[in-house]
Amino acid sequence: MAAYAALVSLMHIIDTIEHHHSPPISIHKQQVESLTQILTFLQEFLQGYKSPVADGDESDSLEMRIADLAYAAEDVIESHIVDKLQLSRSKEAKIDTAYIAEDAVESHIVDKVQLRRSKEAKISCFFNCFGGSKNDSSNHDDEHINLYQNHGKKEAMETAAAAAADEGDAIGEDVSCIDFYEDLQQVIEEMNVIKKEAMETAAEAQLQRKVSSTQAGSLTSSSNVKESMMVGFDDVQLQLLDWLTGGNRNRQIIPITGMGGIGKTTLAQHIFEHALVKEHFDIRAWTSISRTYNVRETLSQVLHQVSGNLGSDLSEEDLGEKLYKYLCGRRYIIILDDMWSVEVWDKMRFFFPDYNDGSRVIITTRLSNLAAELTDSNSIGMRFLDDVFSWSLFSKTVFGDEGFPLHLEEIGKKIVGKCKGLPLSIAVIGGLLAKSELTPEYWEHIKENISSIVNSENDEYCLRVLKLSYDHLPAYLKPCFLYMGMFGEDEEIRVPDLMRLWVSEGFLKPIINKSSKTIANEYLKELVDRNLILVHKLGAVGNIKYCKMHDLVRDLSFQEAEKQRFYYVLGQHCPRGINSQRRIVIPRSTSAMTVRDAMETMSSRARSFICDGDTVPELLDFRFLRTLSTYKYSKEYLDENVFQMVNLRYLSARFREGFQIPSSISLLWNLHILIVYCLVEPTTAPVEIWKMHQLKHVEFEGYLPDPPSGDSDVMMENLETLKGVIDFNLNAEMVKRIPNIKKLYIRYKDKVMERVKCLSYLQCLSKLESLRCIIEDGCEEYLQSISFPHSLKKLYIRCENFHLEEILEKIASLPLLEKLTLKYGEFARRSWEIVEGQFPSLKYLRLSECWDMECWTLEGYCLPRLEQLLLDDMWSLEEFPSEIGEIPTLKSIRLWFCSETMAVSLKKIVEEQEELQGDPPFHVLVKLNNVSQELQSLATPNFRVVH
Repeated sequence: MAAYAALVSLMHIIDTIEHHHSPPISIHKQQVESLTQILTFLQEFLQGYKSPVADGDESDSLEMRIADLAYAAEDVIESHIVDKLQLSRSKEAKIDTAYIAEDAVESHIVDKVQLRRSKEAKISCFFNCFGGSKNDSSNHDDEHINLYQNHGKKEAMETAAAAAADEGDAIGEDVSCIDFYEDLQQVIEEMNVIKKEAMETAAEAQLQRKVSSTQAGSLTSSSNVKESMMVGFDDVQLQLLDWLTGGNRNRQIIPITGMGGIGKTTLAQHIFEHALVKEHFDIRAWTSISRTYNVRETLSQVLHQVSGNLGSDLSEEDLGEKLYKYLCGRRYIIILDDMWSVEVWDKMRFFFPDYNDGSRVIITTRLSNLAAELTDSNSIGMRFLDDVFSWSLFSKTVFGDEGFPLHLEEIGKKIVGKCKGLPLSIAVIGGLLAKSELTPEYWEHIKENISSIVNSENDEYCLRVLKLSYDHLPAYLKPCFLYMGMFGEDEEIRVPDLMRLWVSEGFLKPIINKSSKTIANEYLKELVDRNLILVHKLGAVGNIKYCKMHDLVRDLSFQEAEKQRFYYVLGQHCPRGINSQRRIVIPRSTSAMTVRDAMETMSSRARSFICDGDTVPELLDFRFLRTLSTYKYSKEYLDENVFQMVNLRYLSARFREGFQIPSSISLLWNLHILIVYCLVEPTTAPVEIWKMHQLKHVEFEGYLPDPPSGDSDVMMENLETLKGVIDFNLNAEMVKRIPNIKKLYIRYKDKVMERVKCLSYLQCLSKLESLRCIIEDGCEEYLQSISFPHSLKKLYIRCENFHLEEILEKIASLPLLEKLTLKYGEFARRSWEIVEGQFPSLKYLRLSECWDMECWTLEGYCLPRLEQLLLDDMWSLEEFPSEIGEIPTLKSIRLWFCSETMAVSLKKIVEEQEELQGDPPFHVLVKLNNVSQELQSLATPNFRVVH
């Protein structure tokens, strides 16, 4: 929810200022304590708050007032930061001007020396206030605040003016400090008012829960289950029937998992009413579990179904005991539909006896991770319908057993395609068309408005089904889910980019001893487990690389975000006006004119600007921006003025040819992510970048200067990713400056003799997990001294004219290495032998264009965890090592543009393993420029041949 996100974001700003190495401002201690106490309470309140208008179209007034006050506090704090940093920059400019002037007065040496001493004193004073001693700046501000508290604003400002006059400085800085304190205090007082209101609301809700706990029960509970049409799950139904009636005599729990609307309940209904189930089990009972479950009422409903007795006068324990006794000696099947927590089962499990009579409990849930908590054996994960079954369900829903009219078939298939295999969506659209006119024009209208129709038709059933998943999310996950709606329909969302955006937005609540990246990963996994985010593509070592959302779930996310003013997508209806929006999104299809018109009224207080379109507007007055992303699709460029947006945390943009990162980047006091793309020419970072302690991810194609020597303050202790650096001068001093680096992408193009052994220092980077090293022609000597840290998990090396044998033994001994790519290297002996014990953790191996490798052998138990093998342009290799087929973990092999004889040898290995194992051992994809008829004849579904 937007309110919770705003509270966490504000708390994040306060914590950052309090713990920053060189904070731009200080907040009075009493105000920090007041804000922390209020924000902590309001976060806890929202975690348990159930909005009375959650099912309506309007936003919750209490939530929005909380959000607005958090925004107001952010505005006050960040405005003061901007003013302070602008003042510091102005002072620096004045000092520079003074030095220029004094250099011109060469004849007045004595005066010059005195003037220089005076200027140096002012510089020292300036850095103590703004970049050096945090305590001095805080004490200076606190003096005026204490005077303000004790004697009022007038006397405090008069004292500040007098002090400024004595020091020859302007009054503005101290007056600004007093104004800041006063403005923030006013917001705190308003927050205290809403805190009291929240306390009253929480007390009323607690009282209501006590009253309803004796009345509320399950959502529905009936043995007369409604029959629904089921298509496409015959194989799943057969498997489930086998588990229900098979030989296992123990009581079994069988979870059915999947997103809302995918058919879990429908499958359970068909199983419940199946003739074989009725015949096999003595007792059948069905109950649906609400999110606010009541164990006593649930037990009462089950008891009523199996015995006809409600037991309304019995306690929970007595009801359970009576149910237990009734079920003893009878084979039963109980279906618990739509469970949201394992706690429900933990409280009821002992009332369902296990007498080795083949009893079963089926539990449907949207939470995939719940299945592992319920059982370690059989479970069913519902999948989306494929095109064939989607069409079958649609046809039966619209026309029953009648034929499909030919003039509607083409548009009908397009409608079905837009439902993306979700049975709920297909059923709702099909039910609407079954009652509508059969004209291509009307069906075309339906095709263009699928999502809006599904989310409005049969609202009590469809949208409510999906919205339950959102309502049941814990408060900390709701902002992450809402954020997903800003991405385009069917967009493949790159997970590392998504997680960096989540972090920069500031709505991930910190967890002790966990990095923000780890927290983001856990939140993503939880949304996947709840079937709200779909895994689209996995990485080489099993990590989620791309994700997607089903269109209906995305629409739900977008609607909730719009209701709560969480972000604004340009071109959409905005009832409250663009000026009130904190996050602005420009979709890819937005015209330049639309962007220009919107910029005239867009809020200068916006915190996030995400541009996926080609048109990037001028950002002249967006000094409060924290997230600026224009890099991905934009063909336009930004100017240096973006480096005046001092509150930026995330900057991803492209700049014109010849652009050099300015020294003013150091004003971006809280920058975490820096991604700079320059066309054609590499860029250069300024030496000031080394004092940017908050940087976590730096990505640009260019040169990074050496850190200033002898300055212990120069360190990027938070830096985890450094990509694109050319001729990186890695040495002992550099290692000290980036102690926590985890991902390093470097390229060497110009040989410098004093640096040829720089890669030996890689072993000192004890936290390095991913290394990408490109060695261009003439720099091969760099690799001779390379030494790897044992922490390395991913390695990519590209180098021509270098004998790989010199480093392969080092690589093979890395204990944690999971992914290895070698490109262009040479094999002096024209062969590669891997022996037992090497590559103990390797899951992914790719060899590309190692043209002189003729022989490859495996000895003993090696590559024990290999899953994917890719060979590209390995022309000289004629035969596959037969031992490859004996690797038990191997899942796939890909041959691209290798010799046909090698492909034939691989086919023999596959056939040998099929004879031994019975099933195909792994999948093979062969791609050649010219495929002979003989090789094509060897193709099977498991051994694909393409050209």
